[in-house]
Amino acid sequence: MEQVIIVGTGCAGLTAAIYTARANLSPLVLEGGQPGGQLTTTTEVENFPGFPEGIDGPELIMKMHKQAERFGARFLYGSVEEFEQRDGINRVKVDGNWIETKALIIASGASARWLGLEGEKELVGHGLTSCATCDGAFYRNVPVCVVGGGDSACEEALFLTRFASEVYLIHRRDTLRASKIMADRALAHPKIKPIWNAAIERYVTDEEKKMRAVQLKDLVTGEERELEVKCVFVAIGHNANTGPFAGKLDIDKKGYLVPKHGTEMNLPGVFAAGDVADQIYRQAVTAAGQGCAAAITAERWLAEQGSR
Repeated sequence: MEQVIIVGTGCAGLTAAIYTARANLSPLVLEGGQPGGQLTTTTEVENFPGFPEGIDGPELIMKMHKQAERFGARFLYGSVEEFEQRDGINRVKVDGNWIETKALIIASGASARWLGLEGEKELVGHGLTSCATCDGAFYRNVPVCVVGGGDSACEEALFLTRFASEVYLIHRRDTLRASKIMADRALAHPKIKPIWNAAIERYVTDEEKKMRAVQLKDLVTGEERELEVKCVFVAIGHNANTGPFAGKLDIDKKGYLVPKHGTEMNLPGVFAAGDVADQIYRQAVTAAGQGCAAAITAERWLAEQGSR
């Protein structure tokens, strides 16, 4: 019987691990299919407090990992396949084996939706990203493009106008799906140039294997052309990693966990933190804060149960 199991090793999960380990709860931290979460795909992080010169995403995660280990957190590579609660005990099935815990902190994150094109994985962090807030400042005075037609795509495009020389907004249809106010705001900006009825067929790289251009296809005429951009910002949504918890915990229509209060879920002893329950901010620092909150709440809940 574990005191605390933490699902996920992004900023939320590792912060929760640091706090619960310092509370002598000896947490078991499950590293899933993408250890370190989305931050491991970011080459440089400039907006995490305490690093005035910036820090590589993987390095930041590694430091947090070591910090959690220093205080006694234990790590297990494996993915949660199923979840259930029986007689007040939380159980997770990890690679075929059931593990029981009194408290469960879910920080399994969310995965960005990509276009599924050749070479995509290798380009993430090298001219391909899903977060303008994270990476926009790296592309000053150069052309970039945003793929998508919803509110998120418009928000990303507007944010990028602070840095890029031009922002091409590529959408598969001839009108945006975004709310009218967001669409009007984006289309009225002189730096944003919409490209309608178009899809990216291929990424074009330079000698250093970084983004140089995209091959566009007109979905009406079938005509193809090359568009020079230094970065592609994909804004077609995220998928919260909540599969094993569906039907057991409160999840909204978009698939995100919905805490009933703070970080507490609808079942006792279950807590949520980070992108798995956050579709608004999705930042490393907010995920870390939520991980801290979930850990403190879990510790207090265990004390109330007489488990400390």
